[in-house]
Amino acid sequence: MATINASANTLRARLSNHRSYWLTLLGLIILPFIVAVLSGESPADVLTNSAGSSKFYQGLLIEVFILGLYALSYDLVLGITGLLSFGHAMFFSIGAYVTGILLKSAGWDLLPTLLAVLMAGVLQALLFGLVLPRVKGITFALVTLGFASVFHIVIQTREVSAVTGGDVGLQAIPKPDWLNATDERLRFYFLTLAILIGVFWLYRRFVDSPTGRVCIATRENEDRARMLGYNTFWFKFAALLIASITAALAGALHALYQPIVSPNTAGLGFTVAALLMILIGGVGTLTGALVGAAVYRLLEFFLNRYLGESASFALGVIYVAIVMFLPYGIVGTWHLKGSAWLNRLRQRSKGDSR
Repeated sequence: MATINASANTLRARLSNHRSYWLTLLGLIILPFIVAVLSGESPADVLTNSAGSSKFYQGLLIEVFILGLYALSYDLVLGITGLLSFGHAMFFSIGAYVTGILLKSAGWDLLPTLLAVLMAGVLQALLFGLVLPRVKGITFALVTLGFASVFHIVIQTREVSAVTGGDVGLQAIPKPDWLNATDERLRFYFLTLAILIGVFWLYRRFVDSPTGRVCIATRENEDRARMLGYNTFWFKFAALLIASITAALAGALHALYQPIVSPNTAGLGFTVAALLMILIGGVGTLTGALVGAAVYRLLEFFLNRYLGESASFALGVIYVAIVMFLPYGIVGTWHLKGSAWLNRLRQRSKGDSR
């Protein structure tokens, strides 16, 4: 009986400590049905993928979930381990292109294709890992940019355009019927949400593990970590390997969801997008990568929808404001100053009540 009570208390404490996560998850699960009701549609229509407004916003959030995976992988490399990479988009793009090429040109089934994507992620990490012992800092960033630039050029050349689609992109990728985002939007929505939650949980466990702590120590002072006896190369490579596989998986989901895989996903701009997402949310917080991905995609969509050509200017102003007034990102600033803000709010509310 005492053991049962202790287990119940432990579970209650964990639920209380992660209340915001559970509420967010619950909100994302019921959101498609809430949108349908608010749009005058039946929740039953959501299950049959015939609720137009709900289906549209499911698609928008699927993009957020995929970008969240991508941003998480970059936060592990840069925010946790301190590796500045300008070639991270290559990880994402290779996952997308391997998925599209194997499904379309090779006629593979989905499962062996995903296994090939995972292997591609491992090979990418090995490629980047070759230069880890030799360069660091801005030099490592430039080397990774070189790798990504070569890949970006290769996929657009005429010699491989029959397979990659050249500068037009890879189109008409066949999807499994059970995972076709057009006809099975709700299923794809919950699948990407489940993958994002699972990867986030694994990342949190990794960061809280002894290996993750050494990665953080490497970010803060690599020379001191070496002096303590740690071979920092293997810890950096472990983070790079996990991030590469995650980004490749995000690329695979992108290829399964979008009608076209554009070569722009391999460009420097897409790496900068990942950097922007973690800066918005908070570098090194993991949660901030997800918040940043949501803010980045939703702001882009709604500003383009309501402001048209002025959206780019408005986005720039908002990003500058976030950097100026939230220098540690949304989540990072909240971690540092949230308690003080709440205390001030409570004191003001008590003063007003008197």
